[in-house]
Amino acid sequence: MLTIRHIVTFITFYIALVSASVVFETERIPGTTKPIAGESPLLLCDLEEKQLLDISAVVLSPNPPERGNELLITATGEVKTTIKEGAYVDVEVRLGYIKLLTQTFDLCEVLKENDVNGLTCPVKPGVYDLKKKVEIPDEVPPGKYTILARAYTIDNDLLTCITGEVIFPL
Repeated sequence: MLTIRHIVTFITFYIALVSASVVFETERIPGTTKPIAGESPLLLCDLEEKQLLDISAVVLSPNPPERGNELLITATGEVKTTIKEGAYVDVEVRLGYIKLLTQTFDLCEVLKENDVNGLTCPVKPGVYDLKKKVEIPDEVPPGKYTILARAYTIDNDLLTCITGEVIFPL
C-alpha cells in the first residue's frame, strides 16, 4: 500500500539522481520553473539558484500513471559534486490547500532503503541512468496534489529543486 513515505521516496528517487496524473497543471506553481524532458509530470524549480544536480530526463511508463498499476520511472542526470552522508531532502506535499506533509529526509538513507540501482553514498560526480518500479495503489485518494522537494548537500548547497501539480480524478 502506498503511504506518504512511499510518495516521498518516489519523489526523492528523482532528486537522488537525476509523482502521478491524469491532468498536469504547471501554470499555478510559483517561481521560476522548467519542464523536465521526457514528458514527465515534474518541473525543475529555483532555476535562478546554482544547482549541483542536473536532471536531464524523466520518463514514466505508463504516462500518465494509473491507479492499481505498476509505474516504471527512468531518470537521467548528472551529479556535479560528491553527495556525502548528511545530504538531505526537504519535502512538502499538499492535497489542495491542506498540507499533508512537511518533512526532512536523509537522502543517503532513502537511497539505501529503496535500492535505486544499488546506489549508495557517497555518490560520485558523473552521469547516472536509473530505473525504479513503484506500485500505484487503487486507494490513492482523488484530488490535486502539489509536491515540492529540495535536496541539499551536507554543506547546505542546493542539489536540485523539483515541483509539480498532480490531479487524480474521482
